[in-house]
Amino acid sequence: MATHTPTIFTIATGSAEPIYRQLADQVRRLAAGGHLAPGDGLPSVRDVAQALAVNPMTVSKAYGLLEAEGVLDRRRGAGMTVAERGHRQRREGSKEALLRPTLERAALEARQLELDNEAALALFANILKEHP
Repeated sequence: MATHTPTIFTIATGSAEPIYRQLADQVRRLAAGGHLAPGDGLPSVRDVAQALAVNPMTVSKAYGLLEAEGVLDRRRGAGMTVAERGHRQRREGSKEALLRPTLERAALEARQLELDNEAALALFANILKEHP
């Protein structure tokens, strides 16, 4: 069981997406991608709040949402850990679903900028190459 540091999280302060959702989405993606394994500990609410300079209630709201969804378990004395139950099913069945909203926003922005499909796809391919 690994315990992760608050640096696993980043936030976009100028985003229209609320910070608690940004944090929850990151945990979902990290779990779906295998970067967080069942039983791994998450950093404390206080540590994340301090590292990101956000209100602790914001972090607590994200963790609570993930606990209600069954992504996280609260363990007395150990804090929040990645849930064991249903982990493999969430990992395999939700990768595309987790990425879709981001790509839909990118597609909308490409349309607003009047980029054609080929230019948008070429840009996305280059970004994927830059971040292996």
